[in-house]
Amino acid sequence: MDNTGNISFYFKEVSIPGFSEKEIREWIIKAIKYEGEEPGDISFIFCTDDYLYQMNLQYLGHDTLTDIITFDYCEECGNISGDLFISVDRVRDNARELNLPFEEELKRVIIHGVLHLFGYNDKDPASEALMHQRENYYLTLQA
Repeated sequence: MDNTGNISFYFKEVSIPGFSEKEIREWIIKAIKYEGEEPGDISFIFCTDDYLYQMNLQYLGHDTLTDIITFDYCEECGNISGDLFISVDRVRDNARELNLPFEEELKRVIIHGVLHLFGYNDKDPASEALMHQRENYYLTLQA
């Protein structure tokens, strides 16, 4: 396998009109390289609120809606690998509340999940601020 890993996209009971897998894949690889990492196997699973809510309950014990859940599969294997489950419903609602285009909010959530794979977290205000700064940086790389 080459060093671009395998970045895959799956859609569970949702669709995203105009979604460019090629564009998003290239952007993610660029971000991974900028972080000095190598891409491994990364799956993005786009789903409904209900689907992600059930995963949140089952795997994390959280009784809440969320826009993304990230499972990091490669903490010490030398590349960035994991599954990222994204609720399209939640992203759409958040975009509406923030008065942003859906596509912009979706890209922010995508890169947010990738940042978790790099080891960034948002557990405290300082970490959250750094993560938000990195999101903004990578969103400018994508444009």
